[in-house]
Amino acid sequence: MADTGWMPPAVRAVLGECVRLADRGGPHALRDRVAEVVEDEVYRRLGRLLNVPAGEVVLFPGAAEAFRTLVARLPLGRGERVWTTPYEGAAQLGTLLALRDRTGCRLEVVPLRADGGVDVAWMAAHLDDDVALVSLVHVPAGAGPLGPVEEVGRLLAGARCLYAVDAAHAVGHLPVDAARIGCDLLTADGWRFLRGPYGVGFARTGARLTAALAPYGTAAPVPPADAAVAALNAALARPAGPATVLMPRLRAAVAAAGGREPAFTDLLGLSDVPVLPGVPVLPGVPSPGDLPAVADLVDPRGGGADPRVPAVLAFGHPRLGAARLAHRLAGRGVLVGKTAADHTPLLPGPALLRASLGPDTTETDLARFAAALRDSVRDADPATPVDVVDPAPVSAPAPARAAVPVRRPTAAAGNGNPGKGSVSGSGSGTRHWRRAGRGAQRPVDGRARA
Repeated sequence: MADTGWMPPAVRAVLGECVRLADRGGPHALRDRVAEVVEDEVYRRLGRLLNVPAGEVVLFPGAAEAFRTLVARLPLGRGERVWTTPYEGAAQLGTLLALRDRTGCRLEVVPLRADGGVDVAWMAAHLDDDVALVSLVHVPAGAGPLGPVEEVGRLLAGARCLYAVDAAHAVGHLPVDAARIGCDLLTADGWRFLRGPYGVGFARTGARLTAALAPYGTAAPVPPADAAVAALNAALARPAGPATVLMPRLRAAVAAAGGREPAFTDLLGLSDVPVLPGVPVLPGVPSPGDLPAVADLVDPRGGGADPRVPAVLAFGHPRLGAARLAHRLAGRGVLVGKTAADHTPLLPGPALLRASLGPDTTETDLARFAAALRDSVRDADPATPVDVVDPAPVSAPAPARAAVPVRRPTAAAGNGNPGKGSVSGSGSGTRHWRRAGRGAQRPVDGRARA
Protein backbone atom coordinates (compact mmCIF):
# COMPACT_ATOMS: atom_id res chain seq x y z
CA MET A 1 0.00 0.00 0.00
CA ALA A 2 2.70 2.51 0.88
CA ASP A 3 4.25 2.36 -2.57
CA THR A 4 1.65 0.72 -4.80
CA GLY A 5 -1.86 0.07 -3.52
CA TRP A 6 -3.88 -2.97 -4.41
CA MET A 7 -6.48 -2.02 -6.98
CA PRO A 8 -10.04 -3.01 -6.04
CA PRO A 9 -11.72 -5.51 -8.41
CA ALA A 10 -13.86 -2.78 -9.99
CA VAL A 11 -10.76 -0.75 -10.84
CA ARG A 12 -8.94 -3.76 -12.29
CA ALA A 13 -12.04 -4.51 -14.38
CA VAL A 14 -12.00 -1.00 -15.90
CA LEU A 15 -8.28 -1.26 -16.63
CA GLY A 16 -8.70 -4.68 -18.24
CA GLU A 17 -11.64 -3.56 -20.38
CA CYS A 18 -9.64 -0.57 -21.63
CA VAL A 19 -6.75 -2.83 -22.63
CA ARG A 20 -9.13 -5.18 -24.46
CA LEU A 21 -10.79 -2.26 -26.25
CA ALA A 22 -7.42 -0.91 -27.41
CA ASP A 23 -6.42 -4.37 -28.57
CA ARG A 24 -9.62 -4.77 -30.62
CA GLY A 25 -10.16 -1.25 -31.95
CA GLY A 26 -6.80 0.46 -31.60
CA PRO A 27 -5.73 3.45 -29.49
CA HIS A 28 -8.20 5.82 -31.14
CA ALA A 29 -11.15 3.67 -30.09
CA LEU A 30 -9.87 3.66 -26.52
CA ARG A 31 -9.29 7.41 -26.55
CA ASP A 32 -12.82 8.08 -27.77
CA ARG A 33 -14.31 5.76 -25.15
CA VAL A 34 -12.29 7.27 -22.29
CA ALA A 35 -13.12 10.82 -23.37
CA GLU A 36 -16.81 10.03 -23.01
CA VAL A 37 -16.34 8.73 -19.49
CA VAL A 38 -13.67 10.89 -17.86
CA GLU A 39 -13.27 14.03 -19.94
CA ASP A 40 -14.80 16.02 -17.08
CA GLU A 41 -15.61 13.49 -14.37
CA VAL A 42 -12.08 12.66 -13.26
CA TYR A 43 -11.29 16.35 -12.80
CA ARG A 44 -14.44 16.92 -10.78
CA ARG A 45 -13.62 14.00 -8.53
CA LEU A 46 -10.04 15.14 -8.01
CA GLY A 47 -11.28 18.66 -7.30
CA ARG A 48 -13.60 17.32 -4.60
CA LEU A 49 -10.78 15.19 -3.23
CA LEU A 50 -8.55 18.25 -2.77
CA ASN A 51 -11.33 20.81 -2.14
CA VAL A 52 -10.37 22.96 -5.12
CA PRO A 53 -12.09 23.85 -8.41
CA ALA A 54 -11.85 21.13 -11.04
CA GLY A 55 -10.19 23.61 -13.42
CA GLU A 56 -7.15 23.81 -11.13
CA VAL A 57 -6.35 20.08 -11.49
CA VAL A 58 -3.96 18.81 -14.17
CA LEU A 59 -3.19 15.16 -14.95
CA PHE A 60 0.42 13.92 -15.18
CA PRO A 61 2.12 10.53 -15.28
CA GLY A 62 3.01 11.01 -11.60
CA ALA A 63 3.78 13.49 -8.82
CA ALA A 64 7.49 13.74 -9.66
CA GLU A 65 6.73 14.54 -13.31
CA ALA A 66 4.21 17.18 -12.28
CA PHE A 67 6.72 18.84 -9.95
CA ARG A 68 9.45 18.80 -12.59
CA THR A 69 7.24 20.15 -15.36
CA LEU A 70 5.85 23.04 -13.32
CA VAL A 71 8.76 23.99 -11.06
CA ALA A 72 11.62 23.69 -13.55
CA ARG A 73 10.42 26.74 -15.50
CA LEU A 74 9.86 29.12 -12.58
CA PRO A 75 11.39 32.53 -13.38
CA LEU A 76 13.52 32.92 -10.25
CA GLY A 77 16.27 35.50 -10.00
CA ARG A 78 19.90 35.14 -9.02
CA GLY A 79 20.29 35.12 -5.26
CA GLU A 80 16.64 34.37 -4.51
CA ARG A 81 16.22 31.62 -1.94
CA VAL A 82 14.47 28.25 -2.28
CA TRP A 83 13.72 26.35 0.92
CA THR A 84 13.53 22.56 1.04
CA THR A 85 13.75 20.07 3.93
CA PRO A 86 15.75 16.90 4.65
CA TYR A 87 12.62 14.91 3.76
CA GLU A 88 12.66 15.99 0.09
CA GLY A 89 12.55 13.07 -2.35
CA ALA A 90 15.33 12.51 -4.85
CA ALA A 91 13.26 13.38 -7.95
CA GLN A 92 12.01 16.67 -6.50
CA LEU A 93 15.45 17.51 -5.14
CA GLY A 94 16.92 16.94 -8.60
CA THR A 95 14.41 19.40 -10.03
CA LEU A 96 15.35 22.00 -7.42
CA LEU A 97 19.05 21.53 -8.15
CA ALA A 98 18.39 22.02 -11.87
CA LEU A 99 16.38 25.15 -11.07
CA ARG A 100 19.27 26.47 -9.01
CA ASP A 101 21.75 25.80 -11.81
CA ARG A 102 19.56 27.50 -14.40
CA THR A 103 18.58 30.60 -12.45
CA GLY A 104 21.38 31.12 -9.93
CA CYS A 105 18.97 30.94 -7.00
CA ARG A 106 20.14 29.62 -3.62
CA LEU A 107 18.85 26.23 -2.45
CA GLU A 108 18.79 25.89 1.34
CA VAL A 109 17.76 23.10 3.71
CA VAL A 110 15.48 24.23 6.55
CA PRO A 111 16.53 22.79 9.94
CA LEU A 112 14.48 20.29 11.94
CA ARG A 113 13.40 20.45 15.56
CA ALA A 114 14.55 17.92 18.15
CA ASP A 115 11.42 15.83 17.51
CA GLY A 116 12.16 15.66 13.78
CA GLY A 117 9.52 18.19 12.79
CA VAL A 118 10.24 21.03 10.38
CA ASP A 119 11.24 24.09 12.40
CA VAL A 120 8.40 26.47 11.54
CA ALA A 121 9.57 28.95 14.18
CA TRP A 122 12.92 29.16 12.42
CA MET A 123 11.13 29.73 9.12
CA ALA A 124 9.09 32.54 10.64
CA ALA A 125 12.23 34.21 11.96
CA HIS A 126 14.07 34.03 8.63
CA LEU A 127 11.27 34.58 6.11
CA ASP A 128 11.85 37.64 3.91
CA ASP A 129 11.29 38.79 0.36
CA ASP A 130 14.34 36.86 -0.85
CA VAL A 131 12.51 33.55 -0.28
CA ALA A 132 10.89 32.71 -3.62
CA LEU A 133 9.81 29.08 -3.18
CA VAL A 134 9.15 26.71 -0.25
CA SER A 135 8.88 22.95 -0.90
CA LEU A 136 7.45 20.73 1.85
CA VAL A 137 6.63 17.02 2.11
CA HIS A 138 3.28 16.23 3.74
CA VAL A 139 4.05 12.63 4.77
CA PRO A 140 7.72 11.57 4.61
CA ALA A 141 8.05 8.41 2.57
CA GLY A 142 9.92 6.51 5.30
CA ALA A 143 10.26 7.71 8.88
CA GLY A 144 9.41 11.14 10.18
CA PRO A 145 6.59 13.22 11.60
CA LEU A 146 3.86 14.69 9.46
CA GLY A 147 4.87 17.83 7.66
CA PRO A 148 3.22 20.95 9.15
CA VAL A 149 1.67 21.85 5.81
CA GLU A 150 -1.21 23.95 7.14
CA GLU A 151 0.97 25.75 9.69
CA VAL A 152 3.48 26.65 6.99
CA GLY A 153 0.62 27.72 4.74
CA ARG A 154 -0.57 30.17 7.37
CA LEU A 155 2.98 31.45 7.81
CA LEU A 156 3.40 32.04 4.07
CA ALA A 157 -0.02 33.64 3.56
CA GLY A 158 0.67 37.08 2.18
CA ALA A 159 4.34 36.35 1.48
CA ARG A 160 5.62 36.70 -2.06
CA CYS A 161 7.05 33.15 -2.22
CA LEU A 162 5.32 30.22 -3.90
CA TYR A 163 4.47 27.17 -1.80
CA ALA A 164 4.67 23.57 -3.08
CA VAL A 165 3.49 20.46 -1.18
CA ASP A 166 4.36 16.85 -2.03
CA ALA A 167 1.26 14.89 -0.96
CA ALA A 168 2.14 11.61 -2.71
CA HIS A 169 2.08 9.60 0.54
CA ALA A 170 -0.83 11.52 2.09
CA VAL A 171 -3.64 11.64 -0.47
CA GLY A 172 -6.06 8.78 0.05
CA HIS A 173 -5.57 8.17 3.76
CA LEU A 174 -5.24 11.64 5.32
CA PRO A 175 -7.47 14.68 4.77
CA VAL A 176 -5.70 16.76 2.12
CA ASP A 177 -7.42 20.09 1.64
CA ALA A 178 -5.31 22.12 -0.77
CA ALA A 179 -7.42 25.22 -0.19
CA ARG A 180 -6.97 24.98 3.57
CA ILE A 181 -3.25 24.26 3.22
CA GLY A 182 -2.92 27.38 1.09
CA CYS A 183 -0.34 25.95 -1.30
CA ASP A 184 0.23 27.09 -4.88
CA LEU A 185 1.20 23.59 -6.05
CA LEU A 186 0.18 20.19 -4.66
CA THR A 187 1.34 16.99 -6.36
CA ALA A 188 0.28 13.37 -5.82
CA ASP A 189 0.16 9.95 -7.46
CA GLY A 190 -2.89 7.92 -8.44
CA TRP A 191 -1.48 4.71 -7.01
CA ARG A 192 -0.53 4.19 -3.34
CA PHE A 193 -3.51 4.88 -1.06
CA LEU A 194 -5.85 6.00 -3.84
CA ARG A 195 -5.49 2.44 -5.22
CA GLY A 196 -5.50 3.49 -8.86
CA PRO A 197 -3.09 2.13 -11.48
CA TYR A 198 0.57 2.99 -11.81
CA GLY A 199 1.39 5.67 -14.39
CA VAL A 200 -1.06 8.45 -13.58
CA GLY A 201 -0.81 11.34 -11.11
CA PHE A 202 -2.05 14.87 -10.79
CA ALA A 203 -1.29 18.36 -9.59
CA ARG A 204 -3.30 21.20 -8.17
CA THR A 205 -2.03 24.45 -9.68
CA GLY A 206 -3.09 27.67 -7.99
CA ALA A 207 -3.65 31.03 -9.61
CA ARG A 208 -0.33 32.49 -8.43
CA LEU A 209 1.66 29.61 -9.91
CA THR A 210 -0.24 29.85 -13.17
CA ALA A 211 0.41 33.59 -13.33
CA ALA A 212 4.12 33.11 -12.58
CA LEU A 213 4.48 30.60 -15.41
CA ALA A 214 2.23 32.35 -17.95
CA PRO A 215 4.90 34.53 -19.63
CA TYR A 216 7.37 31.66 -19.83
CA GLY A 217 5.29 28.56 -20.44
CA THR A 218 6.14 25.02 -19.39
CA ALA A 219 7.24 21.89 -21.15
CA ALA A 220 4.17 20.07 -22.44
CA PRO A 221 3.27 17.33 -19.91
CA VAL A 222 3.37 13.80 -21.24
CA PRO A 223 -0.30 12.70 -21.13
CA PRO A 224 -0.96 9.64 -18.97
CA ALA A 225 -2.18 6.47 -20.61
CA ASP A 226 -5.89 6.67 -21.28
CA ALA A 227 -6.50 3.33 -19.58
CA ALA A 228 -4.76 4.55 -16.41
CA VAL A 229 -6.92 7.69 -16.33
CA ALA A 230 -10.11 5.64 -16.67
CA ALA A 231 -9.01 3.28 -13.91
CA LEU A 232 -8.07 6.17 -11.61
CA ASN A 233 -11.52 7.64 -12.21
CA ALA A 234 -13.04 4.33 -11.11
CA ALA A 235 -10.86 4.28 -7.98
CA LEU A 236 -11.93 7.81 -7.06
CA ALA A 237 -15.56 6.69 -7.16
CA ARG A 238 -14.82 4.25 -4.30
CA PRO A 239 -12.59 6.03 -1.78
CA ALA A 240 -11.66 3.92 1.24
CA GLY A 241 -9.05 4.98 3.76
CA PRO A 242 -6.89 2.44 5.62
CA ALA A 243 -7.83 1.05 9.01
CA THR A 244 -5.56 3.37 10.99
CA VAL A 245 -7.35 2.31 14.19
CA LEU A 246 -5.12 -0.78 13.95
CA MET A 247 -1.90 1.25 13.99
CA PRO A 248 -1.33 0.74 17.75
CA ARG A 249 -1.42 -3.01 17.21
CA LEU A 250 1.02 -2.78 14.32
CA ARG A 251 3.42 -0.77 16.46
CA ALA A 252 3.01 -3.18 19.38
CA ALA A 253 3.93 -6.10 17.11
CA VAL A 254 7.13 -4.35 16.05
CA ALA A 255 8.05 -3.45 19.63
CA ALA A 256 7.39 -7.00 20.89
CA ALA A 257 9.72 -8.47 18.28
CA GLY A 258 12.78 -6.73 19.68
CA GLY A 259 11.80 -4.07 22.14
CA ARG A 260 12.12 -0.33 21.74
CA GLU A 261 15.20 -0.38 23.93
CA PRO A 262 17.63 -0.96 22.47
CA ALA A 263 16.53 -2.75 19.31
CA PHE A 264 14.71 -0.06 17.36
CA THR A 265 15.85 3.18 18.95
CA ASP A 266 19.43 2.24 18.04
CA LEU A 267 18.48 2.93 14.42
CA LEU A 268 18.78 6.60 15.26
CA GLY A 269 22.53 6.63 15.76
CA LEU A 270 23.27 9.78 13.79
CA SER A 271 26.11 11.52 12.03
CA ASP A 272 26.45 14.73 10.09
CA VAL A 273 23.88 15.63 7.49
CA PRO A 274 25.51 15.16 4.07
CA VAL A 275 26.21 18.31 2.13
CA LEU A 276 25.37 18.64 -1.53
CA PRO A 277 27.36 21.20 -3.51
CA GLY A 278 25.77 24.58 -3.02
CA VAL A 279 23.02 23.28 -0.70
CA PRO A 280 23.75 24.47 2.85
CA VAL A 281 22.08 23.00 5.90
CA LEU A 282 21.00 26.11 7.74
CA PRO A 283 22.02 26.86 11.34
CA GLY A 284 19.72 25.68 14.07
CA VAL A 285 19.94 21.89 13.61
CA PRO A 286 19.62 20.25 17.06
CA SER A 287 22.07 17.75 18.48
CA PRO A 288 21.45 14.02 17.91
CA GLY A 289 20.96 13.32 21.62
CA ASP A 290 17.53 14.93 21.59
CA LEU A 291 15.92 12.49 19.18
CA PRO A 292 12.91 10.35 20.11
CA ALA A 293 12.20 6.75 19.16
CA VAL A 294 11.36 5.67 15.62
CA ALA A 295 7.72 4.96 16.42
CA ASP A 296 7.26 8.43 17.89
CA LEU A 297 8.67 9.96 14.73
CA VAL A 298 6.36 7.98 12.48
CA ASP A 299 3.25 8.49 14.59
CA PRO A 300 3.78 11.36 17.05
CA ARG A 301 0.13 11.38 18.08
CA GLY A 302 0.16 7.83 19.37
CA GLY A 303 -2.08 6.02 16.86
CA GLY A 304 -5.77 5.37 17.40
CA ALA A 305 -8.62 6.41 15.17
CA ASP A 306 -7.31 9.94 14.61
CA PRO A 307 -7.72 10.60 10.85
CA ARG A 308 -4.37 12.41 10.86
CA VAL A 309 -2.44 9.25 11.78
CA PRO A 310 -0.26 7.98 8.92
CA ALA A 311 -0.94 4.41 7.84
CA VAL A 312 2.77 3.61 7.35
CA LEU A 313 5.24 2.39 9.98
CA ALA A 314 9.00 2.38 9.34
CA PHE A 315 11.04 0.06 11.54
CA GLY A 316 14.19 -2.04 11.69
CA HIS A 317 16.53 -4.03 13.90
CA PRO A 318 20.02 -3.04 15.05
CA ARG A 319 21.58 -6.44 14.32
CA LEU A 320 19.47 -7.65 11.40
CA GLY A 321 19.75 -5.92 8.03
CA ALA A 322 16.52 -4.82 6.40
CA ALA A 323 17.00 -7.06 3.35
CA ARG A 324 17.65 -10.11 5.52
CA LEU A 325 14.61 -9.47 7.70
CA ALA A 326 12.38 -8.75 4.70
CA HIS A 327 13.49 -12.02 3.09
CA ARG A 328 12.65 -13.98 6.24
CA LEU A 329 9.25 -12.32 6.49
CA ALA A 330 8.52 -13.12 2.83
CA GLY A 331 9.32 -16.76 3.55
CA ARG A 332 6.52 -16.65 6.11
CA GLY A 333 4.03 -15.12 3.70
CA VAL A 334 4.32 -11.49 4.81
CA LEU A 335 5.57 -8.84 2.40
CA VAL A 336 7.02 -5.53 3.57
CA GLY A 337 8.95 -2.87 1.70
CA LYS A 338 12.54 -1.73 2.14
CA THR A 339 13.87 1.80 1.82
CA ALA A 340 16.72 2.61 -0.54
CA ALA A 341 19.61 5.01 -0.06
CA ASP A 342 19.05 7.12 -3.16
CA HIS A 343 15.40 7.98 -2.50
CA THR A 344 16.21 10.78 -0.03
CA PRO A 345 19.77 12.04 -0.58
CA LEU A 346 19.67 14.28 2.51
CA LEU A 347 18.71 11.35 4.78
CA PRO A 348 21.18 8.51 4.33
CA GLY A 349 21.48 5.66 6.77
CA PRO A 350 20.69 1.98 7.30
CA ALA A 351 17.77 0.66 5.31
CA LEU A 352 14.43 0.44 7.10
CA LEU A 353 11.41 -1.76 6.55
CA ARG A 354 7.99 -0.28 5.97
CA ALA A 355 4.66 -1.88 6.76
CA SER A 356 1.35 -0.22 5.99
CA LEU A 357 -2.36 -0.68 6.57
CA GLY A 358 -4.99 -0.95 3.85
CA PRO A 359 -8.78 -0.51 3.93
CA ASP A 360 -9.23 -4.28 4.18
CA THR A 361 -6.49 -4.99 6.74
CA THR A 362 -7.90 -7.11 9.58
CA GLU A 363 -6.87 -8.06 13.10
CA THR A 364 -6.04 -11.50 11.71
CA ASP A 365 -3.56 -9.90 9.32
CA LEU A 366 -1.94 -8.04 12.22
CA ALA A 367 -1.68 -11.22 14.29
CA ARG A 368 -0.10 -12.99 11.33
CA PHE A 369 2.38 -10.15 10.88
CA ALA A 370 3.28 -10.17 14.60
CA ALA A 371 3.93 -13.91 14.61
CA ALA A 372 5.99 -13.80 11.42
CA LEU A 373 8.11 -10.89 12.66
CA ARG A 374 8.64 -12.49 16.07
CA ASP A 375 9.70 -15.82 14.52
CA SER A 376 11.93 -14.13 11.93
CA VAL A 377 13.83 -12.17 14.57
CA ARG A 378 14.10 -15.13 16.94
CA ASP A 379 15.42 -17.48 14.25
CA ALA A 380 17.88 -14.98 12.81
CA ASP A 381 19.14 -13.47 16.05
CA PRO A 382 18.59 -15.67 19.12
CA ALA A 383 20.27 -13.06 21.33
CA THR A 384 17.38 -10.63 20.83
CA PRO A 385 14.73 -10.91 23.55
CA VAL A 386 11.35 -11.50 21.98
CA ASP A 387 8.17 -10.95 23.95
CA VAL A 388 4.99 -12.83 23.15
CA VAL A 389 2.63 -9.88 23.23
CA ASP A 390 -0.92 -9.95 21.98
CA PRO A 391 -2.38 -6.47 22.48
CA ALA A 392 -6.04 -6.20 23.34
CA PRO A 393 -8.13 -6.54 20.19
CA VAL A 394 -9.07 -3.30 18.52
CA SER A 395 -12.26 -3.34 16.55
CA ALA A 396 -11.70 -1.78 13.16
CA PRO A 397 -14.51 0.48 11.97
CA ALA A 398 -16.04 0.32 8.56
CA PRO A 399 -13.62 1.70 5.94
CA ALA A 400 -13.72 5.47 6.07
CA ARG A 401 -14.52 7.52 3.02
CA ALA A 402 -11.39 9.57 2.85
CA ALA A 403 -11.74 13.20 1.86
CA VAL A 404 -8.49 12.77 -0.04
CA PRO A 405 -4.25 9.99 0.03
CA VAL A 406 8.40 6.70 -5.59
CA ARG A 407 8.31 6.49 -8.52
CA ARG A 408 8.83 2.84 -9.34
CA PRO A 409 7.04 0.04 -7.48
CA THR A 410 8.99 -2.99 -6.34
CA ALA A 411 8.10 -6.63 -6.36
CA ALA A 412 7.69 -6.53 -2.58
CA ALA A 413 4.77 -4.13 -2.76
CA GLY A 414 2.57 -5.48 -5.50
CA ASN A 415 -0.33 -7.84 -5.85
CA GLY A 416 1.68 -10.97 -5.17
CA ASN A 417 1.07 -10.95 -1.43
CA PRO A 418 -0.78 -14.16 -0.55
CA GLY A 419 -4.11 -13.45 1.04
CA LYS A 420 -6.37 -10.45 0.81
CA GLY A 421 -5.70 -7.66 3.25
CA SER A 422 -2.20 -8.73 4.30
CA VAL A 423 0.14 -6.12 5.67
CA SER A 424 2.11 -4.73 2.77
CA GLY A 425 4.84 -2.19 2.27
CA SER A 426 6.79 -0.26 -0.30
CA GLY A 427 10.18 -0.38 -1.90
CA SER A 428 10.33 3.36 -2.09
CA GLY A 429 10.85 5.55 0.92
CA THR A 430 13.15 7.61 3.05
CA ARG A 431 15.73 6.71 5.61
CA HIS A 432 15.49 7.78 9.17
CA TRP A 433 16.59 11.39 9.24
CA ARG A 434 20.00 12.51 10.35
CA ARG A 435 21.16 15.71 11.86
CA ALA A 436 24.31 17.76 11.98
CA GLY A 437 25.65 18.40 15.45
CA ARG A 438 26.10 21.95 16.62
CA GLY A 439 29.70 21.84 15.49
CA ALA A 440 28.72 20.75 12.01
CA GLN A 441 26.67 23.73 10.90
CA ARG A 442 27.00 24.87 7.32
CA PRO A 443 27.35 28.38 5.93
CA VAL A 444 24.30 29.94 4.31
CA ASP A 445 26.10 31.57 1.41
CA GLY A 446 25.80 28.54 -0.86
CA ARG A 447 29.35 27.28 -0.30
CA ALA A 448 30.03 24.13 1.68
CA ARG A 449 33.13 23.94 3.84
CA ALA A 450 35.44 20.99 3.41
